Amino acid sequence: MTKIVELYGIATTESDANSIRDWPTIIKSQECPFLSRKCLKNRKSSPELTIGTCTVCYGKSQRNIMICPFRLLERNQIFEDCKALVTLHQAGNEWHIIPELNVPGGSIDYCLASVRRKKVVDFVGIELQTLDTTGTVWPERQRFAHEHGVKVNSADRTSSKPFGMNWKMTSKTILVQLHHKVATFEHLSKKLVLVVQNHLLDYMKREFSFGHLQASRLGDPMHFHAYSLEEDNGSLNLQLTEQRSTDAAGIAACLGLQSEAKLELAHVIEQIESKLTAKTLMGMKTPPIPPSVSEAADE
Repeated sequence: MTKIVELYGIATTESDANSIRDWPTIIKSQECPFLSRKCLKNRKSSPELTIGTCTVCYGKSQRNIMICPFRLLERNQIFEDCKALVTLHQAGNEWHIIPELNVPGGSIDYCLASVRRKKVVDFVGIELQTLDTTGTVWPERQRFAHEHGVKVNSADRTSSKPFGMNWKMTSKTILVQLHHKVATFEHLSKKLVLVVQNHLLDYMKREFSFGHLQASRLGDPMHFHAYSLEEDNGSLNLQLTEQRSTDAAGIAACLGLQSEAKLELAHVIEQIESKLTAKTLMGMKTPPIPPSVSEAADE
C-alpha cells in the first residue's frame, strides 16, 4: 500500500470515483490544481522534475499528513474563513488576496485585504504551515508511479531511503517566527492567522505551553486555524476544525521569550496598495504565489 495519499492534488486511494484516473498523464503534466500551474516542488538533482506529493500517510495511526503548504489553498477556503477577522469590511468593498508582506522578523505569506476605490480599508495577515519532512519521499512517489504505468528509474523506486516528519523543528520554527511577527500586528491593531493542519496544532498543544490559548476571540491579534482532511467521494477536502487565539505575550509564553518589533501601519498599507491588481481580486480562481517562496526540493 502506497504512502502517497495525494499526488498533484489527486487522491491515490482506490475507489470507484478515481479508479479510472490516467496517472501517466497526470504525472507527465506535473500540474498543481491549487496553483493552476506546474508544481513548485522540484528535485535538486533533476530540476525539470517535480515531486508533486501533497499529502502522505504516516505513523502507526496512518494519519494523512499534508507536506505542501499550497495544499491549504484548496477552494480559497482559508481566505473565506479569515473574512470575519477583517472587521472594517463593508458591503461594496473588494476582497484582494495579496502575496507576501515584509514585516520585522520576515515576511507574511498572504494578506486578505478589504479594498475600496483602490484604498485599503482593513486587512489580516495569513501564514501557511504544513509539516516538513526528513529523508526523502521520492522513492515512495516513484514506486507509486511505476505501479501505475509510468516508466521510472529503477534505482529510485527500489531505494530503501525512508522519510519522516520533522514535528519538533517545524513547530518551533513557526512559533519563533510568529513571536517576531505578531507583536507588529498587535501594534497595528490588526490580526495574524496561522493556518495549519489539525495534527500539527495537536502536536503544538502537547509539546509547547499552549494552555493559555483559548477559543478564538475577535479581539486577539494572533489566531490559529486548524484544518482536517475529510474524505468525500474519493477526494480529500479541507475542513476547518478548530480556532484558537492569543496575543503577542501569549506567543512569547509558548517559547519563554520576550516579544518586540514595531512597524507603522502606513508602511504596511503602502505595501498592500502597491500590489493591488486585477489578479489579486479574491474572485480569481487561484491566489497569486508569494514571490519569496523557494522551490521546495528533495534529495
